[in-house]
Parts: sequence; structure tokens; C-alpha cells
Amino acid sequence: MKLFVSILLTALLGYAIVLFLPWWTFVFTSCTVAIIIPQKSIKSFATGFAGVFLLWAIQAYILDINNDHILSQKVAAIFQLGNSSVLLIFISAFIGGLISAFAALTGSFARK
Repeated sequence: MKLFVSILLTALLGYAIVLFLPWWTFVFTSCTVAIIIPQKSIKSFATGFAGVFLLWAIQAYILDINNDHILSQKVAAIFQLGNSSVLLIFISAFIGGLISAFAALTGSFARK
């Protein structure tokens, strides 16, 4: 149960904070959730990753659908991803997830 709550809270707080502050401030919410909800370090890492990975993937997919995949296909072509907007979304979400995971791991270690 703590796992699901932690993922949900990481995603919701990460979404809310970037409405008012720069994009990178989701790191603070991931760290805070890991401090508040006590879990093993590996679970904190996993929940931090899953929360922001899902958040960024869903947001990027919604934005991509709204502009008919035009921008993502052009950016994917620049990165030589073969005009694959799905791969670009996955890579973006993976990077955000890793950043959040390490922030949550830091919070988990700070709690100890």
C-alpha cells in the first residue's frame, strides 16, 4: 500500500510543483515523499522512478497527440531515432524517472 501511495504522491506533487516553479523542482517532491513515507532504499528508488516516469510519459503523450506528433517526429529525426515519437517519449520519461529515483534515494538515506 505504501508503494502505491508513494508513487501516486510523487506523481501528483511533481505535477503540482512544476506549475509554479521550474521544471527541475520535482526533485524536491520526490525527496520529500521518500523522507515522509518510510520504505527500504530500493523501494524508495523504485517509487521515485515510477512516479515521475509515468507522469512525464503521460504528459508527453498528451502533448504529442495534441499537435499530431509533428514536433516529436522532428526532434526524433534530429536525434536519429527514426521519426519515432514513442521512443522519444520513452527516453524523456526514463531520464526524468532516473533523476527522480536518485532524489528519492537521497531522501531515503537522509531519513536514516
